[in-house]
Amino acid sequence: MKPLGEAARAAGAGRDLSHGAPRCCRDRCWCAARQRMVLCRTKGPPARPGQPAGTKRRSNGVVPHRSRGPGWQAAPAGGRALVTGGAGYFGRSLGRALASSGVSVVLLDLHEPRWEIPEGAVFQQSDIRDYDALYKACEGVDCVFHTASYGMSGPEQLKKEQIESVNVGGTNNVINVCLQRSIPRLVYTSSVNVVFAGSPIEQGDEETVPCVPLDRHVDHYSKTKAIADQAVLAANGRTLRGGGLLRTCVLRPPGIYGPEERRHLQRVAVNIERRLFSFSFGDREAKMNWVHVDNLVMAHVLAAEGLTAGKGFVASGQAYYINDGESVNLFEWLTPLFEKLGYSRPLIHLPVSLVYTAAILMECLHVALRPVVGIPLLFTRNEVRNIAVTHTFRIDKARRQLGFTPQRRDLAEAVDGYLKTRARSPRRLPACLRAALLLGGALALLLLLSCAWGDLAAPRSLNSTRP
Repeated sequence: MKPLGEAARAAGAGRDLSHGAPRCCRDRCWCAARQRMVLCRTKGPPARPGQPAGTKRRSNGVVPHRSRGPGWQAAPAGGRALVTGGAGYFGRSLGRALASSGVSVVLLDLHEPRWEIPEGAVFQQSDIRDYDALYKACEGVDCVFHTASYGMSGPEQLKKEQIESVNVGGTNNVINVCLQRSIPRLVYTSSVNVVFAGSPIEQGDEETVPCVPLDRHVDHYSKTKAIADQAVLAANGRTLRGGGLLRTCVLRPPGIYGPEERRHLQRVAVNIERRLFSFSFGDREAKMNWVHVDNLVMAHVLAAEGLTAGKGFVASGQAYYINDGESVNLFEWLTPLFEKLGYSRPLIHLPVSLVYTAAILMECLHVALRPVVGIPLLFTRNEVRNIAVTHTFRIDKARRQLGFTPQRRDLAEAVDGYLKTRARSPRRLPACLRAALLLGGALALLLLLSCAWGDLAAPRSLNSTRP
C-alpha cells in the first residue's frame, strides 16, 4: 500500500509524490496470502526499504521487528491510518493488514479488544461520539477507515437511540474531524442493507440499485447506515481546513465470515444446539452474498489506494458492492455448520408470513420484558426479509476500478476454526424463556388464523416481484 502520509499529500496537492521511487516501488499488487499490498516482483528486485531501528510499539508493550522472510518486499513504511471499530473482528483484521504493510495504525474503539493488538498498531479506547476525543486520536492521520457501527443484528437492532447516535452522530463526527484535521481520505464500511428493503434484487449493480427511501426500512440499523452512507458520499470534494480536498468512498458488503468470526457463526450455532433453528422459510431458491474477511480487507486497502492521485482518484465519491462473487442459499451455505455440530439441515419449511409475524411479536416481547428478563431473538423482521428474499449484487465495478479480485473461500474452514476456539456448548434455555418463545409462536399462529392470512401477513414488499 502506498505510504499514507505521501498519498495524503499527493491527494491534497493533486500530484503524484512517488516519482522519486524506483518504478518497481510504485507497482504493487494485493497478496491474499499475506493480506497486504506487495511490490510487484515482475519489475525487477527493488532496493529493500530501510527498516526502522530498534523496535515497534504495540499498546500491550514493546516487541521486536519480525522478519518478513526472503523473497518478499513490503511497501515502504510510513504514514498513519485510523480504524474506527478497531477492536471488532473486521477492524482488527484491517488494522493488521495495514500495519503489516508498514503503515502506523491507530485502532480506535469504545470496547477493549479480545484479540492481541497487531504488531505496528496501537489501541486507543475512545468513542466516536466524543468529538474532542476523536479529534485528538486523529493527530497525524492520513487516512480514516470508518468501520464502526452499532445494531447490525439480534437484540441490538431494537436499541434505536444508541444505533442513531453511533451510526449517524458518530459518522458526522468522523467527517468533521477529517475536514478539521485535513485528512484527505475517508473509506466508509457501509452495508448492502442500505439498498435492500424486502424487494427481490438479482445481480444488482451500483447504477441500477440505489439507496431505497428511508421509510421503507423496517429496522433502524439499515436506515441509519443509509443516512451515513449518503453523508460520506456527500462529503466527497469538500475543502479541507489546511487546503486540498476530502476524498471519500463507501463499500457495501453483506455479512462477513472468516476465522475467529463470532457475530454470525456463534449466534447460529447456539440456536442450532438449542433446537431453535430447526426450520427454513421463504423462497427455497432465495440467494444472498457473503464476504470473507480477507476479501473485505483487500477491498478496503484497494479503495484507499483508489483515493490517491497515483490512481487518478478513481474511487473518489464512489460506492462499491463488495462480496465473494458468489450467490448462495443461506440454508445450503450453512450446511457445514449443521453437519459439524451433528445436526441435519432444517426439514420443516414454514410460510414466511408466519415467521415474519412471529418476529414482530418476539420483538415486542423483547422490548417489553427487557427490564426484567432477556428474551432471545431468533430472528428480527429485517433478518427474516434478508433470509427469505433474494438480494444479490455484482462486483464488476470494484473489479474494474479498484482491481478487486476476491479469493475463493470455503465456509467449512471458518467453521473448523470457530469450533476449535469457541466456548463450551451453551446450556438449554431456562424454562421461562422457552415458554416465552412457545407463547410467541402460538400468538403468531393465532393472529394469522384470526386474520385469515390477510392484512397482518408480511408486507407487500416481501411478495413483490419488482427489483
